[in-house]
Amino acid sequence: MRHLALVTCLVELTAAVAAAQPLPEQAPTDFRFALVRWAGDFDSRASGWSRLAWELRRRTTIAVDLEVAPVELGSPALFEHPLLVWQGDTAIPSLAEEAVLRLRQHLTAGGTLLIDAADGLPDGPFLRSARRELARVLPDAPLGRVPAEHVIYKSFFLVDRHGGRVLAQPFLEGMFVEQRLAVILSANDLGGAMARDPFGQWLYDVGPGGEAVREMSFRLGINLVMYALCLDYKDDQVHIPFILRRRR
Repeated sequence: MRHLALVTCLVELTAAVAAAQPLPEQAPTDFRFALVRWAGDFDSRASGWSRLAWELRRRTTIAVDLEVAPVELGSPALFEHPLLVWQGDTAIPSLAEEAVLRLRQHLTAGGTLLIDAADGLPDGPFLRSARRELARVLPDAPLGRVPAEHVIYKSFFLVDRHGGRVLAQPFLEGMFVEQRLAVILSANDLGGAMARDPFGQWLYDVGPGGEAVREMSFRLGINLVMYALCLDYKDDQVHIPFILRRRR
């Protein structure tokens, strides 16, 4: 996909974080989080993704925009965003055929979709309806548990926990397109663990674990972005520290 052409991917085995240079506010960026706009509460965790963008600037070489973009599934603007985040806590109405087609095109062309349950319920109305719509979008790609050895758990940090506001499900689910993890589903409200109010206070309690849970949420979020942006990422690269690749 054209929008992936300028992304730089940094992979580090030890997960030691290199200090990133501050990005001037007017500098061009390579990546921006996109929230799927729908009839439900799609942006209550928007500040969480803005905070993750800030952490990406601080910890990696990705030039990321701190603002989050809302995007309609039926809009051509969908293809400007390599990673889509779809959040909610109520049932999703049946998608229009145009939205199904565009989302299918996005995912089969190299895009990635993260579905994050804001209600923290693995079998709540949001995820039940999301699974139903995903079966329409990718009818030949079954939804299943992401293997613990998958590269998404080591694309930048070595991650063995999942973070999130709640520990509703100790694993990610996903759908593969030609061996690439194109859809990632989290039941744990990942965005809620990272969300802050305008005064910098955490919006939601994460229960036992506190800051460690939030840190794991950021680490998993960074891994998700790294995986989504590196289309030619190879599993064996995680054994080589400080690999720098640029797609052309």
